[in-house]
Amino acid sequence: MLNIEEWMKRYTKRILDEFQDRIIFIGLQGSYGRGEATEDSDIDVVAIFDYVTIEDLRKYDAIISELPERDKICGFVSGKVEIMHWEKSDLFQFYYDTQACYGDMDFILPMLQKDHARQAVLTGSCNIYHACCHNIIHEKSQEILQALYKQSAFVLQAKYFYDTGDYIKHRKDLMKYVSNEDKQILETYLTVKNAEHMDNADFLTYSDRLFVWAGKLIESYSFC
Repeated sequence: MLNIEEWMKRYTKRILDEFQDRIIFIGLQGSYGRGEATEDSDIDVVAIFDYVTIEDLRKYDAIISELPERDKICGFVSGKVEIMHWEKSDLFQFYYDTQACYGDMDFILPMLQKDHARQAVLTGSCNIYHACCHNIIHEKSQEILQALYKQSAFVLQAKYFYDTGDYIKHRKDLMKYVSNEDKQILETYLTVKNAEHMDNADFLTYSDRLFVWAGKLIESYSFC
């Protein structure tokens, strides 16, 4: 399996050599950032510049195209001003779920408030509810259901942070602290994630579980 520490050292050196002091921050997200990667995992890298032009993006593409595992490289590139004005319920999760490799994003922290976590829960659960409903009626896709359960784990991280003030990065650790209903969603996420094939009965059972759970969160975390 890929040695992500060595890969990130190589990536960071190439980016800093090319852009030098224009780089504010370099980080790692996703399964590699959480220490949960498999052979098939993407490499979710974050690069924050002082500002970004189309020429910068062209150079960045050329650099990462020279690195191993190019087909797995994804992530986020932004200028500092844009990230500072990003939608805060997204920015909340972005900040806490990113492992720093160079520089820091502490300039973001003063902008984040507890209610941004509540908004992340509400937005995430609304998206899951709508997509789950659409998938049951129209797509009937196991892949979509897997993606929605993956999203549910992020919603639960935000929910636990809003309720307690603690951000738990690893899903297996989170499972120790959440309610039984939330734990069932995380356990189902792991089941669905690793399922190669799902029959129609399981698809409907897992869809219903997620659909009902998301509906309850919408009601609980809306201030209307």
